[in-house]
Amino acid sequence: MIESFKEGLMQFLSYTGFVNCEWGHIIMITIGLIFIALAIIKEYEPLLLIPIGFGIILGNIPFTDGLQIGIYESGSVLNYLYFGVLKGVYPPLIFLGIGAMTDFSALISNPKLILIGAAAQLGIFAAYIFAMLIGFSPTEAASIGIIGGADGPTAIFLSSKLAPELMGAIAISAYSYMALVPVIQPPVMRLLTTKKERLIRMRPPRVVTQREKVLFPLICILLTTFLVPSGLPLLGMLFFGNLLKESGVTKRLATTASGPLIDIVTILIGLTVGCSTQATTFLRFESVLIFGLGAASFIFATFGGVTFVKILNLFLKPGNKINPLIGNAGVSAVPDSARVSHIEGQRYDKTNFLLMHAMGPNVAGVIGSAVAAGILLSFLY
Repeated sequence: MIESFKEGLMQFLSYTGFVNCEWGHIIMITIGLIFIALAIIKEYEPLLLIPIGFGIILGNIPFTDGLQIGIYESGSVLNYLYFGVLKGVYPPLIFLGIGAMTDFSALISNPKLILIGAAAQLGIFAAYIFAMLIGFSPTEAASIGIIGGADGPTAIFLSSKLAPELMGAIAISAYSYMALVPVIQPPVMRLLTTKKERLIRMRPPRVVTQREKVLFPLICILLTTFLVPSGLPLLGMLFFGNLLKESGVTKRLATTASGPLIDIVTILIGLTVGCSTQATTFLRFESVLIFGLGAASFIFATFGGVTFVKILNLFLKPGNKINPLIGNAGVSAVPDSARVSHIEGQRYDKTNFLLMHAMGPNVAGVIGSAVAAGILLSFLY
């Protein structure tokens, strides 16, 4: 009887996390707690960092193999939920919600702002080149490079096709730097601009008609997908969501896409991406390199957007010049990077409101990152 009890107790203890815990688990759980702290205390992208942070904790609870509870164990609940990440199901649904929430009026009223969104994609291709130079394969380098677009769903979508083995590190890096936009971008913006440039006042955007708002997603879907068919899952859902919003006759569908649907998918994608960072698969030197390249790609993206505006201003008349502080908004972190443009502008002139102007390149960055992903996919898949 006593021996049987001892055997049962030892078997129970062998299944506990205390017995199976390694230093890697503790490190990753600490990282998860830091993510949650940043979300709650600093309010850095709480809708992303709290699900991801909790997912990191959940994915690094030590357990014995064979219980079908881990995210990489076939048949487990988490494994089924992770299917949407592995097969690229969640990112297009996120884009549907983004489209239903996005007002493209600032871009429609000043079409040249789309060029800033294109210029900011420099970060993607710069990181791609650097990754190739330090030994990553072309498909891995492309997946890492897309971090520079500041677009977590696009990074997940592309890496699920080209480098699924690096998806955890790429996704965590992309979402981390999206949350750190207010920290990373301002020093680069100040370094590249003069006080005179920061004080530039832009003309108020013209009023955009309802017809223009309806035609915009229809024209864009044809232009972008005919040019880059491989970007259709992301671009198609983005412009479909926007048409639901702007048509004026599908309010219920637009409300669902921009509210409950995107909230549900955000929870699932954040939690499962966090869970995928199990210490045994995540704590590698490659992950450190990916984080470093991700930071570099963000800096280059900001450099590309701000510098392009400065060059563009050389060809514009004084009344039409663009404040280069909105150049950072060419990345896809909507609306955080546009908000950074506005806050930086207000540091030098409290009466200069850049938010609406910055939303132009910001939404262009969403389109640009999806197009860039489609281009890379068409060459490398």
